[in-house]
Amino acid sequence: MKKVYGSATEALDGLLFDGMFIASGGFGLCGIPELLLDAIKDAGTQNLTFASNNAGVDDFGIGILLQTKQVKKMISSYVGENAEFMRQYLSGELELEFNPQGTLAERMRAGGCGIPGFYTKTGVGTVIAEGKEHKDFRGETYIMEEGIFADLSIVKAWKADETGNLVFRKTARNFNPPAAMCGKVCVVEVEEIVPTGSLDPDSIHLPGIYVNRIIVGEHEKRIEQRTVRAA
Repeated sequence: MKKVYGSATEALDGLLFDGMFIASGGFGLCGIPELLLDAIKDAGTQNLTFASNNAGVDDFGIGILLQTKQVKKMISSYVGENAEFMRQYLSGELELEFNPQGTLAERMRAGGCGIPGFYTKTGVGTVIAEGKEHKDFRGETYIMEEGIFADLSIVKAWKADETGNLVFRKTARNFNPPAAMCGKVCVVEVEEIVPTGSLDPDSIHLPGIYVNRIIVGEHEKRIEQRTVRAA
């Protein structure tokens, strides 16, 4: 089955629809599927729900879709450093479902493994627990969180082979693998596609069984917080 496509637009052809639920990789400004997000912006798809650790910044990552009002809801664990995100949320234009970071990662992983829900102590006694099932195990209270099952996963990897086996670099590995797992269809952008069989099996971070479509392209290397020393 062909997995390598010529562009982000080609790779997303037939997958986008208004009101869809998208799981997106990225950790801060690292590992953001920027080419696929640009293509979603150009497609004009509306009323999107995104599950992602954060929403990038105002002019990068999911932030570009907030600018065009294409996102109706964010499921996130970090909402800082994006003024438009903050403005839309505080004005009631954007719905936000806040998740502890580990909980969000596990919700994605659980969805990818077909697990509909799990119990965690994180959030017990806080607003995170409101409206959720509580259960005691060995004298400790836990809350139930639901697995995330998205219509589409979009992620950014460092390398892929032609069958979709993926290797991530450093912190780009934090959210991209679980995000890739929980979508009905997974589209990946990479910096390099290598011949099948050339990746060390022990170095593969996500097997190609999770990956449906791949593109290769140039990516911007941003620094989230630039700090310099006085001369």
